[in-house]
Amino acid sequence: MTTNGSTRKFNESNDGKTLQSVSDERVVPAMGMTPGSFETAAQSTIKEIAEYYSNISTRPVLPSISPGYLQKLLPTHPPSEPETWSDIQRDIESKIMPGITHWQSPNFMAFYPASSTFPGILGEMWSAALTAPAFNWLCSPAVTELETIVVDWLAEMLALPSTFLSKGDGGGVIQGSASEAIVTVMVAARERYIRRIVEREGITDAEEIEDRMCELRSKLVALGSEHSHSSTHKAANIAGVRYRSAKTYKQDDFALTGAGLRKTLEACKSKGLHPFYVTVTLGTTNTCATDRFEEIAQVAKDYPDLWIHVDAAYAGAALVCEEYQHISQHFAAFDSFDVNMHKWLLTNFDASCLFVQKRRDLTDALSITPSYLRNTFSDSGLVTDYRDWQIPLGRRFRALKIWFVIRTYGVSGLKAHIRHHIKLGEMLAELVRRRDDLFSILVPPAFALTVLTVKPNRERKVEPPERVNGAEPPPYQGSHVPVLPDAAGDEELEEANAVTKEVYELIDSRKEIFLTSSIIAGVYAIRVVSANPLAEEKHLRRAFDILVDTAEEVLRRREEGTRKANGDT
Repeated sequence: MTTNGSTRKFNESNDGKTLQSVSDERVVPAMGMTPGSFETAAQSTIKEIAEYYSNISTRPVLPSISPGYLQKLLPTHPPSEPETWSDIQRDIESKIMPGITHWQSPNFMAFYPASSTFPGILGEMWSAALTAPAFNWLCSPAVTELETIVVDWLAEMLALPSTFLSKGDGGGVIQGSASEAIVTVMVAARERYIRRIVEREGITDAEEIEDRMCELRSKLVALGSEHSHSSTHKAANIAGVRYRSAKTYKQDDFALTGAGLRKTLEACKSKGLHPFYVTVTLGTTNTCATDRFEEIAQVAKDYPDLWIHVDAAYAGAALVCEEYQHISQHFAAFDSFDVNMHKWLLTNFDASCLFVQKRRDLTDALSITPSYLRNTFSDSGLVTDYRDWQIPLGRRFRALKIWFVIRTYGVSGLKAHIRHHIKLGEMLAELVRRRDDLFSILVPPAFALTVLTVKPNRERKVEPPERVNGAEPPPYQGSHVPVLPDAAGDEELEEANAVTKEVYELIDSRKEIFLTSSIIAGVYAIRVVSANPLAEEKHLRRAFDILVDTAEEVLRRREEGTRKANGDT
């Protein structure tokens, strides 16, 4: 090192004193393990994971622990000294597994599935190995560029309109969840709406623009239907706007109609509010209803500033199959679409794919570039910085596992996966119809989901109607129409709800299978969906047998109680 014409050793300070070398006193290898020990530990872990999946159906699907169980098993304070991997690994089975709900079990038929597959797991391993926050292209160009490629692949697989692809003004981005996607597009919708109004009014003074924008924000209202996911209401809270829901009805299978949306829009406008956003749904949580997209697209023509978002978190996966792709044609009238690959498309959580027709709507609302994030590539405008398409700054390499999954299964394999589970759902629904002495189907089964209730009074079993002139009987012929609330205090409804709830809670307490319940238009119902990769026909048949046995047990006990109360022997 040369200074003022003299040579000084690099480890000398300006006063001539020698700098001491830094001694490495770390007792644990920098990466926590040596490469060799990591390989051994990884092989052992992968072996345990493979065994876990091989035997998962033998584990109780639900844990049998009480809240706070883990605090009793783990030390109060963190370990002061390093522990061996063998000790750490041993605690997975002894301490963690007792508190796990096994979402990948074929006996898990609750909520909607959260897929996990071996290619997805391998993708997560590589993502962890290549860890980068990836907030801009320069952080790791492959992270950004692979994401653009795989979301375009997915858009093509789902038959989305070409305006949602990156080759035009639109494109896709991988979010953490459908809820996160809704918050993101709602913020973009808010800013777009306000900007359009202010521009239309011709306000140019900076202070007046700010005042007008604040005034408009106080009157904004986001919309959903009664059966929209709660994330829309939560997003409205986060965005600081009002929320209103449009009513849905049994005769429409609880789908949002164009007329229902228009009525809600007009009601909001009459109160001086500004509806700026609405969530429409392909596959609602309660019943997997599909909103009337064609009708809603017609309403959209009269509300050009209204942002319409399609929440297809679960059922959107079915669009990989040609028989459902007629649904996609209506999405050209909407602003954004989101599907969770981690639900039904064999990709590990989290992998929620959000598509927009105008990516600038996102970047205008979400792009902030301080000096420390500036770089030549971003400034050139030739690369995508996905940090401007989302609320967080950093982001994971999620595209890798999607890439692995799509390549492993191929489009044909993904179609076969979806069709297999739809056939299983249809089989279960038919089993339920054949026991119409015990059960009612509340809404038409859809996308491998069956929603049923238990009849409070056992009826004579009605055999399926015979063929007429060789033709199949009409769907639901001979099936009992489910009890629905005609008036408050309906005794039949109350009794049906009580019986169905008792059956559900008894099944839940025994932990042989995991189902979920819901209340739909005042009706207590049981939801059965089995769409994880390991689900087979035998698991659905066993679930049906459990439903039958439990319903008969509850009804028999109630009948005995009634006889005793009446003094009968």
